[in-house]
Amino acid sequence: MFNKIFISGHNGMLGSAIHKKISENKLAHEILVATRKEVDLTDQKQTFDFLADTKPSHVVIAAAKVGGIHASITYPADFIYDNVIIASNLLKGSLEAGVKNVLFIGSSCIYPRDAIQPMAESALLSNYPEPTNEPYALAKIVGIKMCESFNRQYGVDYRSVQPSNLYGPGDRYHLEDSHVIPALIRRFHEATIKKSKSLKVWGSGNVKREFLYSEDIAEGCLHIMSLSKEAVNSVVDPRCSHINLGAGVDYSIREVAELIASITGFQGVIEFDTSKADGHPRKLLDVSRAKILGWQSRIDLKQGLELAYQYYVNQELKQSL
Repeated sequence: MFNKIFISGHNGMLGSAIHKKISENKLAHEILVATRKEVDLTDQKQTFDFLADTKPSHVVIAAAKVGGIHASITYPADFIYDNVIIASNLLKGSLEAGVKNVLFIGSSCIYPRDAIQPMAESALLSNYPEPTNEPYALAKIVGIKMCESFNRQYGVDYRSVQPSNLYGPGDRYHLEDSHVIPALIRRFHEATIKKSKSLKVWGSGNVKREFLYSEDIAEGCLHIMSLSKEAVNSVVDPRCSHINLGAGVDYSIREVAELIASITGFQGVIEFDTSKADGHPRKLLDVSRAKILGWQSRIDLKQGLELAYQYYVNQELKQSL
């Protein structure tokens, strides 16, 4: 049970899933949230003042500037600046406010492009990240290392988890700037309605990705947060303390596209545009640490995609009314 927990980014896909899980299971005496209009997390004074005034016992850093490969390539400066500033303000602000427990949520893109698969936590900083999302990856690495540094210097308990590619309710279904699954769901849905004869997918379709439904990762985050400091420290190293959260299985983009086509009822031909960048060739996480600590995912890709598509259709209906 958490006393008073602040969930930053509560309107985002992951933040909203965490908020829902805490509320449904009554895991906190009080849940704190704030919209960007109420607290701009890129503004140090606003962030520090909010944390000092509310004095949460726990903080979840789910707030971040996120996007797919197109957005990462187009807005590299925004991705590195906004994410470093958000992490810095929330971590230092939590420290100043006396918050002892923080969960920083990163991303599997922190690992090098050539990392051995599945990628263990120890692969971090063994080489350069994938160039197409390097700014975002570096910002997340800064957050991880800030957590570890604060722990060593101040004796706090700031943890970090690195989830695989996320999807689910609350995702952004933008055709260009969103992640691969929401973009494909929207494109296949629209192509099905239009009875299009073909649909073009960015890249070769051969790269492999590991996907995790938002409800799964929310449960994983709360599980890691609820563990004792002794339990976590028995598994992690002080200078490599982050924990991978993934499904433990990956799929090619071609397989994902074919699954979404089947779920949406698309009858046309799927074409792959090899002139477009593929990004990281493969990203499969080693989830051994999480399993030792008692957590593993429970929603497989087909079930998750069906849930995500139903959510998208329901949202479309609401907007049309």
